[in-house]
Amino acid sequence: MQDLSPRAADLLAQRLYEAGCRHAFGMPGGEVLTLVDALEQAGITFHLTKHENSAGFMAEAVHHRDGAPAILVATLGPGAMNGINVVANALQDRVPMIVLTGCVDADEALTYTHQVMDHAQIYRSITKGTFTLTAMGADIIADKAVSLATQPRPGPVHIDVPISVADTRVSVAKRRRLTRAARVAPEGTCLEKARRWVAEAERPLAIIGLDVLYDDSRSVVRAFLEHFGIPFVTTYKAKGVVPEDHPLCLGGAGLSPLADTQLVPLVEHADLILCLGYDPIEMRPGWREIWDPDDKRVIDISAVVNDHYMHQAGLNLVADTGATLEAIAKGNPARPTWPQGQPAQAKAALAAAFPTDDDWGPAAVIAEARDTLPPETLATADSGAHRILLSQMWQCSEARGLIQSSALCTMGCAVPMAIGLKLAEPDRPVISFSGDAGFLMVAGELSTAAEMGGNPIFLVFVDASLALIELKQRQRQMGNRGVDFDRHDYAAMGRAFGGNGHTVRNRAELRAALKAAMAADTLTVIAAEIDRGGYDGRI
Repeated sequence: MQDLSPRAADLLAQRLYEAGCRHAFGMPGGEVLTLVDALEQAGITFHLTKHENSAGFMAEAVHHRDGAPAILVATLGPGAMNGINVVANALQDRVPMIVLTGCVDADEALTYTHQVMDHAQIYRSITKGTFTLTAMGADIIADKAVSLATQPRPGPVHIDVPISVADTRVSVAKRRRLTRAARVAPEGTCLEKARRWVAEAERPLAIIGLDVLYDDSRSVVRAFLEHFGIPFVTTYKAKGVVPEDHPLCLGGAGLSPLADTQLVPLVEHADLILCLGYDPIEMRPGWREIWDPDDKRVIDISAVVNDHYMHQAGLNLVADTGATLEAIAKGNPARPTWPQGQPAQAKAALAAAFPTDDDWGPAAVIAEARDTLPPETLATADSGAHRILLSQMWQCSEARGLIQSSALCTMGCAVPMAIGLKLAEPDRPVISFSGDAGFLMVAGELSTAAEMGGNPIFLVFVDASLALIELKQRQRQMGNRGVDFDRHDYAAMGRAFGGNGHTVRNRAELRAALKAAMAADTLTVIAAEIDRGGYDGRI
């Protein structure tokens, strides 16, 4: 009689479906065929990509829309190694990701060496945890992985799946699930001190980070800021937590020296700093120890204990952001803030520093794209000089309206992220912004975009140089070495994969290309040719 008990791989896949996962990405090998089959049978569609690194970024993008853990599938050996970059990115960028790799059985590994290596040992330093699936423990291991990946702060968890274990039939035992912790808020003297500091502040300033994206406190954060009249900046990943057209918003921070010329003095002048879910892993050295807690009141509300030493605080509250702000605000009256209007002055200075009326160049490309595309457009940014400019100029009306690699800052992420966004949100405009070098790293994924359908837009800044690195060379008075390459026909690449391609050299051509791309039924590559040195003085 045929055994109809679920396979161990089925129990794993069913737990991922239960966690909300509906998509998995990767490139299969013989060692993960059962795993792919189990995912599909559980209701999780497996999407074939051209490289595991791109697969992980597509999975991350889907996570940013549906909230479920991202799923990356890789076969043993080279497949598992190809995913290293995106898994490290998930750890630093706080992305819940389940990394599934195939492996040979333990007995087989004793005498067989072809492509065999210790996946767990390699992944241990770039994940929150690593497990080897067992048949009887498959359901528990799956629940542990999902729980670990999604609990604060989120990150990747690796599961190595031996071939025979994946196929083993398991008599279903009682399922066990980790109980979610309740929201926690401070009380006692810590709460009273926080309430008093907020009540007494004349020049409060908030710095909002990506913890707020995961504890569902966005509406409370906005109400708190509005009640007390607190201006705020966000990290790049937290852009749009409160819509950036809000009068209290001062935009993104942490990467642009030009923006810091206005924001850092404001931080120094504030008499209270509120770190709301602020994870400084996105920030640069200019934000390290930016205040002295002996001289300035600082309240740090975070998901985990502050052990990064990027900044210190006089009051550290490891608690739920929303619950804590509600407790601080309850019965606490508002008062006028910033009587001399420094935040408004800084906001005006930032607008002047990042003008939108250039005739042409990288700033004009961003401004024209923002003006032409509808407000609900979802955007992705690759690493490079354009990302710094884009993160300051691209205004977000919602959280995750612009996604990027802002902690690891890895190149080659924007194109696959845009593919993932379009898959998750087929009815919304999606555009990626890439430098030409980053685009070349993942150009093969245009075939994946064509196969998945839809009309994502891939905009490439073409200056035939690693612009940010070349700028740093000149700043250090070094010669031009290893940063320049040839100009190529990127628009033709779009057409070669069955899509559309446009090369543009002015705002009118860009506007026409964007409008055509939105009306198209396939992908579009837009190559915006700009002069070298276009970022000088602008980032």
